[in-house]
Amino acid sequence: MSASLSALKHRRRVATNGFTLGVFALWLVASTLVPAYQMPEPIAVADRMASFFTNRFDFGHLVLSIAHVTASVVAAFILGITMALLAHYLPVLRLLIHGRLTPFLNSFSGIGWTLLAIVWFGVNDGTVIFAVTAVLIPLSIINMRESLQSLDNELLEMGRSFGRGALRNFVTIVLPSLAPFMFATLRVAFGVAWKVTLTAELFGGGGGLGYLVNVARQEFDTPLIFAAIGLIVVFVHAIDRYVLTPLQTHVFRRYRAA
Repeated sequence: MSASLSALKHRRRVATNGFTLGVFALWLVASTLVPAYQMPEPIAVADRMASFFTNRFDFGHLVLSIAHVTASVVAAFILGITMALLAHYLPVLRLLIHGRLTPFLNSFSGIGWTLLAIVWFGVNDGTVIFAVTAVLIPLSIINMRESLQSLDNELLEMGRSFGRGALRNFVTIVLPSLAPFMFATLRVAFGVAWKVTLTAELFGGGGGLGYLVNVARQEFDTPLIFAAIGLIVVFVHAIDRYVLTPLQTHVFRRYRAA
């Protein structure tokens, strides 16, 4: 069984690496058939990506985008969970939050929030963070609502029957049940945040990767556009694999040990 499982993993790895190499090969061929401003060579894009870690100007814009994304995800995560919990434990607020506020926020476009934020706050970091946070809040509310609705009522009743207080019940039963949904929310929010941040910085930011992409578009600097997109892909994958996944494993082990 272990040998067959190992062989299956090996085939999957070969298939995945083969696909990746095939994409790069097609990219290289395409770059020789069209002008460089339409399809730059992979080497040129790789050099431009490396400059974000060797050039102080480029590195500053990368750090600014990371700060925008981090602040927006944290703010939306806290606000979304808070509103979902209020709607769950205070029924009088359910129609307001789930029936009015969430559908409105979920249907409002990121570009719309960005344009409004420019009018309200001007072109600055606050505009970007506000626009991205407004887009992410309904994602947090919806995910947390589904997780709260899936709670095991019999388990909660058992906890109350053993004389546990509401706070202890919440910490020992509710939070562990919500943890998988919380990490799923973070993963989705983090990926969406980069997409919205790029757009918000392009229209309403004074710096960041989106700002650089806008400059590159005007100057036909296609390697910079590809490099910014590549950095986002690498960063999202790295955070998911090396930060969120180990953190989730640690949290689950701690709850099981408790």
